[in-house]
Amino acid sequence: MTTVQDRPVDGFAAARRAMIDCQLRVSGVNEEYVLTAINKVGREHHVPESAQALAYIDRAVSLGNGQFLAAPLFYGQTLTEAAPKAEDKVLIVDGGSGYLPALVRTIAGSVDVIDATEATRGTAGNGDYTLLLIDGAIEELPDNLSGRLADNGRLVTGIVDRGVTRLTVGRKAAGEVALLTIIEMGIPVLPEFARPKGWSF
Repeated sequence: MTTVQDRPVDGFAAARRAMIDCQLRVSGVNEEYVLTAINKVGREHHVPESAQALAYIDRAVSLGNGQFLAAPLFYGQTLTEAAPKAEDKVLIVDGGSGYLPALVRTIAGSVDVIDATEATRGTAGNGDYTLLLIDGAIEELPDNLSGRLADNGRLVTGIVDRGVTRLTVGRKAAGEVALLTIIEMGIPVLPEFARPKGWSF
């Protein structure tokens, strides 16, 4: 576990390097574009001041109000699987920290950001995004959100099933998004995406 308690401000840079070497590289996150993006964006700027000492630990950090900054490995794996490119038009469902949008903006040319409430209640729009990223784990993918993806568009999200969260990738073809689970990992759950509860007997 890497903490930055009682360190000077420039200690965050050292904590960031330690996070990359001791959390990401050893877990198989080695793509240079991913590590470069993560090295550029300080996690300490995306948590409350009272939580900055915890910004580089290997687990989620509470932002308050039920929102979280996910563990570094989630973002490293998400960027690796998403492989954003300069020409991508990216839509990000932000989990409340703004960290994932900040990472992707160092790579992709066009990045739009919505919150979880807008993602579940908005309209599909033109369906012209080539990459959709969700900063958290969801129970189901709403049609209005998948409808924002262009045909052959990619998706990376967390999926929660019976309390277990997994990183999942998808691709849209013929109007449908097919999902494939990559790895089980701890991912903060976005309650806005909860599946409607039905009657049980």
